[in-house]
Amino acid sequence: MMSKPDFLGGTGQDHFRPELQVESPEGELHLRFYIPSHQEFALPATGIREVLELSPDRITPIPNASPLLLGTLNLRGRVIWVADLGQFLGEGTALNTDRAEIPVIAIEEQETIVGLAVEEVGGMDWLDVQNLMPPTNLPDTMAPFLRGEWSLGTKNNQCLRLLDQTAIVRSARWAG
Repeated sequence: MMSKPDFLGGTGQDHFRPELQVESPEGELHLRFYIPSHQEFALPATGIREVLELSPDRITPIPNASPLLLGTLNLRGRVIWVADLGQFLGEGTALNTDRAEIPVIAIEEQETIVGLAVEEVGGMDWLDVQNLMPPTNLPDTMAPFLRGEWSLGTKNNQCLRLLDQTAIVRSARWAG
């Protein structure tokens, strides 16, 4: 009969296996994504209600609405506005809606949910907000919605910009 120490192959702590230890992530969990101009952005995971891949016909256009808005979407019984995030941030390149699916990030702030249509979702990543730098080379239309940026390398001056979902949801731009 095997005793517990024999089963473990030793006396408990003698055989510590570092490869079985899970590294604790640095920073906070964020969703990374791109707008049509190929700029990369991130949002804190805590402010995201859900991420959807939708057929464009699931977004109902609203006549005489702001040009930033693609329309509305029924999200689990709730009607929410869906905006072209690139256009909302002042980019000239409109989102191509003539495709099979459009990624939509539903953000929530105090019971208000808004859908942000983006070009592509890059995935989840642990990012250290302590390393955030003030944004550089920033259009005035984008400045109120950024918390900072991370440098992704000196090549091509690439950066990852952190959006402020509270500022986006509360923006006066929704009024048109």
